[in-house]
Amino acid sequence: MPSDGATAARSAAAGEPPIDRAHLSRMTLGDHRLAREVLALFDRQIEILVERIRAAEPAAVPALAHTLKGSARGVGAWPMARAAEALEAAPPAARASALEALAAAAAEARATIADILGGA
Repeated sequence: MPSDGATAARSAAAGEPPIDRAHLSRMTLGDHRLAREVLALFDRQIEILVERIRAAEPAAVPALAHTLKGSARGVGAWPMARAAEALEAAPPAARASALEALAAAAAEARATIADILGGA
């Protein structure tokens, strides 16, 4: 059963980080430089895809959300992946609220990425 934006919000409230750094480290084989490069690319993808989703024809929204979900899972951005999954599965009437939940999760992920990239 797909999760919804409220699930992502509950995860954040429960203390789940926007980016699972242990997962990211496993996915990048512990290579700190590679992890930073992957995060920089993901950050740019978030920016592009959220804007594309906002401007997309309704029929294109699920595919764009699916792409973002996969990328979020790859870096361990679990709350964002769940929000993208909820948008992907949302009926047209529920997409506005699902998109806002995704945008909020994306903002949290991007803030965490900025903290990581800003650090040594």
